[in-house]
Amino acid sequence: MKLNLPDYKFKYLKKGDKTHIFDSFRKKYVVLTPEEWVRQNFLTYLAEEKGYKRSLMLVEASLKYDKIQKRCDALVFNSCGEKLMIIECKSVNVKLSQEVFDQAVRYNYPLGVKYIVITNGLSHYCCMIDYDHGKYSFLDNIPVFEDL
Repeated sequence: MKLNLPDYKFKYLKKGDKTHIFDSFRKKYVVLTPEEWVRQNFLTYLAEEKGYKRSLMLVEASLKYDKIQKRCDALVFNSCGEKLMIIECKSVNVKLSQEVFDQAVRYNYPLGVKYIVITNGLSHYCCMIDYDHGKYSFLDNIPVFEDL
């Protein structure tokens, strides 16, 4: 499916009736779902176009929220190992609504990152949180890594 991102080449593997895609971040093949397609393309976009370090991106990061184990799609760290950005990916047929944004915000409670990104591969939103003033603002673009 065509996304609002550059085209990237991926490795695929067929296992039975399922197609798998090689996840270069986790270094393994994973089942290719519509959400996984968005995740692989978006994370590759961050690495290739925005200078994010693959080694500083954790895919399907575990977190605990309200005593419940959850997983965010990706978590980005700075070079000092501090959490910077949470990324929530949805398939292209999921509208990026307030509900999706609220999900990412809930995932951020135990993390306290400065940036929250939601994407469905067609639309991408990045929110910067100002904890000192209790405010947030949506950015026009996803920042390049060196500006985080």
